[in-house]
Amino acid sequence: QAFLCVTSILNLAVFKDLLVLEDLVEKMRKQSPALSFGPLQPDGLIAVQGSFPALQGLRDFLLSEAESLSEKDKREGSESLQRLRRRLQEHRGVREVRNSLQDAHGEKEVVILDTDIYHYMKHFHPRALQASDVVISGVTNGEITTLCVENAGGKADGAHTLRVKKKIENCSVKLLKSLHKERICFKEHGRGERQRYRQVCERLKPLYPGVLIIPYDTHIDVVGTAADVFEFAEEVRS
Repeated sequence: QAFLCVTSILNLAVFKDLLVLEDLVEKMRKQSPALSFGPLQPDGLIAVQGSFPALQGLRDFLLSEAESLSEKDKREGSESLQRLRRRLQEHRGVREVRNSLQDAHGEKEVVILDTDIYHYMKHFHPRALQASDVVISGVTNGEITTLCVENAGGKADGAHTLRVKKKIENCSVKLLKSLHKERICFKEHGRGERQRYRQVCERLKPLYPGVLIIPYDTHIDVVGTAADVFEFAEEVRS
């Protein structure tokens, strides 16, 4: 499995005077179950990850919602619809992982990463997530991890946080191009079987130093280069 998905940043603030944004996000989740949604930010921004067709479908849904809401709001008239459609088009969100958010003072940057890429980066490229005079914190929500890069006590300026963000983004882009993921599903879901699979993985791990093993209750995800992941998964299954 290659990482062939796109992360988009949608601005839902255009709806905040018309409905409760949390309710809108819930409708979006039901409308587009194939997409992964990050946490809704206080300013109305939300990260969404998935395929191009799924994101285009979500965009069409939001445009439809904007039109429906505008029709109900007689006081706003046609200008409301035009404004909503224009702003939604501006933020329709087929943006790459390199997109990020920046606060008004340039002292805070937010980077959206695929969660598996984040785990791989954290394990094999920890220096990409480390920098002086900044604090890097992460929130994982399913397949999306949101990293916040903030200055530490006013020691770093906007240019420095931007450089740190760029370093993380560059590392992420390189990993997206080179890594694959293989999912090894358990035939049974008992504790004994999970333990056997994990023991096999630990025994094989020294032979594949570039492979990351991420265990779950029902499966194990293996992340690494295509060749390593394929060979590792085949040996585990055998």
